[in-house]
Amino acid sequence: MKILFLASEAAGLIKSGGLADVAKALPQQLKADGNDVRLVIPCYGTIKGWDKLEVIREGVLNRDQNDEQLRIPYKVRRSVLGNVEVWLIDCPRFFDRTSMYGDNNQAYWDNGTRYAFFSAAAIEAARDLGFRPDILHCNDWHTGTAPMILRIKYAADPFFETTRSVLTVHNGAFQGVFDQGQIYIVPEIRQVQNSMIYQGSYINFLKCGVFYADKINTVSPGYAYELTTYLGGHGMANNYLARRLDLSGIVNGCDYSDWDPATDKMLRIRYSIESMEEKLLGKYLLQRKLGLEMGDTPMYGMVARLTDQKGIGLLIPILNRFLEHKVQLVIEGTGDPNLQVQMEEIAARHKGKMIFSPVYDNVLAHQIEAAADFFLMPSIFEPCGLNQIYSLAYGTLPIVRAVGGLRDTVIDYDRDREHGDGFVFTEASSEELLSTLRRTLILYLEDPGEMERLKHNAMSVRFSWKDSCKKYEDLYAEALKKPKW
Repeated sequence: MKILFLASEAAGLIKSGGLADVAKALPQQLKADGNDVRLVIPCYGTIKGWDKLEVIREGVLNRDQNDEQLRIPYKVRRSVLGNVEVWLIDCPRFFDRTSMYGDNNQAYWDNGTRYAFFSAAAIEAARDLGFRPDILHCNDWHTGTAPMILRIKYAADPFFETTRSVLTVHNGAFQGVFDQGQIYIVPEIRQVQNSMIYQGSYINFLKCGVFYADKINTVSPGYAYELTTYLGGHGMANNYLARRLDLSGIVNGCDYSDWDPATDKMLRIRYSIESMEEKLLGKYLLQRKLGLEMGDTPMYGMVARLTDQKGIGLLIPILNRFLEHKVQLVIEGTGDPNLQVQMEEIAARHKGKMIFSPVYDNVLAHQIEAAADFFLMPSIFEPCGLNQIYSLAYGTLPIVRAVGGLRDTVIDYDRDREHGDGFVFTEASSEELLSTLRRTLILYLEDPGEMERLKHNAMSVRFSWKDSCKKYEDLYAEALKKPKW
């Protein structure tokens, strides 16, 4: 199959979150499986060396429009990510900025226009370059207008006669809600009157994708179900219910070329399931680096955005009580300034027990995964989650809430002693989180042999992109059976 894969970011070029990891790994696996793939992302000014990349096409969006404001010149630059050809849509007016989405925790006011332009230019570039996709694979709200553009602007274009679209929802809480005027950049869709894509008088980009895509999937079966519920649908439950026959969930794979303790270049001491004793030496190294007392003290790690979604609001109220125990806690996170201040205050009260790093440091993130005994993910909701998968690979037992992909990927020790590889709690309650933390501490202190067995269970688990990719190929095949609108 020919696949045009649209994403707002891709690891290896530019990254802010888990979407970038998927946008790197899935196209590469699709290519390895024999598909013809083009990955398309915006050409952000913060991408290192972007201006040296080969220009393979120069175009003008809306070239036939009389209104000069609508004629937007752009270039298509070419790069390679692994085995996949990448097209970068170069338009300084929209993408030559100091960051991808906004500055100082404020989104750019014209993000709707920026990403509507990106979607339209990406589809036009495929046409101009003669790449006729079987599947237009879109990701999150940033590319939510792409299925709509395909359906409406190119409805009569024979080039896209057999093209079908798939939308993957990585996080349904972020929907891209804008004043309708922001889609002026694509005249063909700005006058569409469809109550299913509006939120009051505003256009909702994610609703556009959910309504117009041929198939919709999320990044875990659990999250696919949650989106159809009042509590889990982020205000869009009715939109997903209307498409429930076309909605499914596929758990993300893990890029073990980046996340494998046996080969991880970020670690000074590497280890495997056959050499688990080396993991303890990695803990000593991290303790020394961070100024913690060196020894076999139970270490809890966390790498997360400081947002309510990640359960920070559950964690903060019980941290002081938990840190009364003989434990060490290392947290790396950026995000909400108010949550950051609270974390800093707690860490200051518990010097020698808690380290809080308010920056994202990829090396430290890998070292936390490798050194910690337990990894915290008390999320309020979690579409798939990758850190719990990384943690399993490193023999670092995840502590998660039973939501979305966390429930789909972690086996609770108390429910299944034989196969358990982590700890799962249910209620969005600080007290239940504290109770779970204490039961992990008891196991650590009272039964070291059982702890080692659980770590072996965790490291035996694999979430292969090859397995996930096969499910995506099946999803594409189902999309291709859909009749043309």
